[in-house]
Amino acid sequence: MVSLCGIDEAGRGPVIGPLVTAGVIIDPADEKKLRNLGVKDSKLIPPKKREELFDKVLSIVKKHEIIILSPKDIDAALSDPATNLNWLEADTTAEIINKLEPEKAILDCPSNNIEDYSAYVRKKLNVKCEIVAEHKADLNHIVVAAASILAKVTRDREIVKISKEVGQNIGSGYPADPITKKFLEDNYLKYPKIFRKSWQTYKNITIKKQQKALGDF
Repeated sequence: MVSLCGIDEAGRGPVIGPLVTAGVIIDPADEKKLRNLGVKDSKLIPPKKREELFDKVLSIVKKHEIIILSPKDIDAALSDPATNLNWLEADTTAEIINKLEPEKAILDCPSNNIEDYSAYVRKKLNVKCEIVAEHKADLNHIVVAAASILAKVTRDREIVKISKEVGQNIGSGYPADPITKKFLEDNYLKYPKIFRKSWQTYKNITIKKQQKALGDF
């Protein structure tokens, strides 16, 4: 029986906190067990239910790997003209495949060009593995949905940690979140490690504040 791997991420868009990528390996025969648990794309599951599913998913999968990339990691990659967020995700995906050593991996592809993305991942592999990259793979493949739950819950927990560290609610970390937006405006210099400084949202706040400071003279 072919060892099947699913890989998905959580946190591509936020201005606060990490990007988390998770991979799981299952026996295809265990797909039914995951379905019976209620596993599906993590975006379709309420936070409390996702948290409940986390350990249950771990009890079914054969192996798993979770990689957390900090804002500093993301900013460093995006400051390199040779890479971008898609290639950073592809590098992390390849790292997970190399560690888990599956025979087949299904990826939720972030790029519009599935062929180029797949080729890039294959180039980074040092194990023999069939790569299947698809858009909305977390909706269409239960193994990818399982990985999406691990990634999302891990990121949720990291956001809770950050909120505790700074002593206040930081919201979801996404720029459109009013709580996150207000926290960013008030604390963009106070807690530099938690922000993605390469994000336009962060840059805009910096420019706005600098202009206001100059206007005060």
